[in-house]
Amino acid sequence: MTGVYLIRKNSHVLDIIVTMSIFLFIGFITYRLSIGLNYRWDWGVIPNYLFRWDAVKGRWVSNILIDGLLTTIRLSIWSILFATVIGLVMGIVRTRKRLFFRLLGRSYVELIRNIPPLVLVFIFYFFVSDQLMMILGVDEFIRNLSGTASTLLTLLLAKPELFTAFISGVLTIALFQGAYITEIVRAGIQSVDNEQWEASAALGLTWLQQMRFIVLPQATRRVLPPLANEFINTIKYSSIVSIISIQELTFQGMQVMSSTQRTNEVWLTISLIYFLLCFAVSLAARRLETVMAEVRL
Repeated sequence: MTGVYLIRKNSHVLDIIVTMSIFLFIGFITYRLSIGLNYRWDWGVIPNYLFRWDAVKGRWVSNILIDGLLTTIRLSIWSILFATVIGLVMGIVRTRKRLFFRLLGRSYVELIRNIPPLVLVFIFYFFVSDQLMMILGVDEFIRNLSGTASTLLTLLLAKPELFTAFISGVLTIALFQGAYITEIVRAGIQSVDNEQWEASAALGLTWLQQMRFIVLPQATRRVLPPLANEFINTIKYSSIVSIISIQELTFQGMQVMSSTQRTNEVWLTISLIYFLLCFAVSLAARRLETVMAEVRL
């Protein structure tokens, strides 16, 4: 008991030391910016770019930073959905016995994981914009939508004039993250004991029934933590598409920085918003893990 008490006491002291060190580091950085670099903080400009008063509507409305946050959320949600579908399908393909399927899944993973996401953004943007969308006539169709359809499209995806760039960004992030989710799903499926496969086969279940009722439910519990991490990475990787003028949070932050010259205030605000968004996803994933563990028990 004495040993356990000493360990807990030492851990508590270590936590205090680490916390104080972090605050001292933050204080040092603030001092260097304020005194050493003669930087004058001005946080008063930030709230004006979060919300503004609309005299016509007679109420407060979102300004460009909040609009950028909403675009980031939409971009992340669609990317996560497509990446999950791609990762699930390709992860299952990678566990199949036939050589063709395993080569297909392996080729996708190795190709995507070994190409920088920035390069993928440009490839998909110019291919989707200049080739695919033009051939299919999607861009013209989107621009000619009625008022109600255009409003719904803006709410769920992006403004009609930004639709092509938005889809390019979603496809890029989804394919990039899908490669990592593929490996997570593959590892989860292969972690299920062979006895589970043999027992379910002995019961006369087909392969699809084995995956649906036996293997995937067990694999899901095991892959949930790394999947949550990839969902958070998807949110952070969404900032990459700012280079193709998708008006997400990072892009809007650069616009504000350019007009106000408040570099530190803007980027600290952007960092805080990203942190709160990612932290909320982390808490939701943790809660889901707890619920699934209780169901299993």
